[in-house]
Amino acid sequence: MTATSLPSSTDESGCCPTTSPQAMGEAEALQAAQILKAVADPNRLRLLSIVKNGPSDGTCVCDLTGPLQLGQPTVSHHLKILVDSGLLAREKRGTWAYYTLVPHALQKAAELITEL
Repeated sequence: MTATSLPSSTDESGCCPTTSPQAMGEAEALQAAQILKAVADPNRLRLLSIVKNGPSDGTCVCDLTGPLQLGQPTVSHHLKILVDSGLLAREKRGTWAYYTLVPHALQKAAELITEL
């Protein structure tokens, strides 16, 4: 994570300089927010869990609608958000799409919280 230094300031009395800690930059905050928003939905968390625990060569979208009891368009919407956030990878095989977890993506998501 890249940090941005905040300018030093003084306290209210003007006598004691205070140094602000390293802060997250704007671009980094936008990327982190996209990832955190993606995992902030229970259906997307379930999709991540199913894909993570599924076959190593990918989980077919056709196998994801049943466990969530959601329609294919809704599941596809959630999967797109997870792919756009960098958590899942999508591979087209014939008429079906298969999803795999991006290596270290969940670790990176966890680090976003711990490194704040």
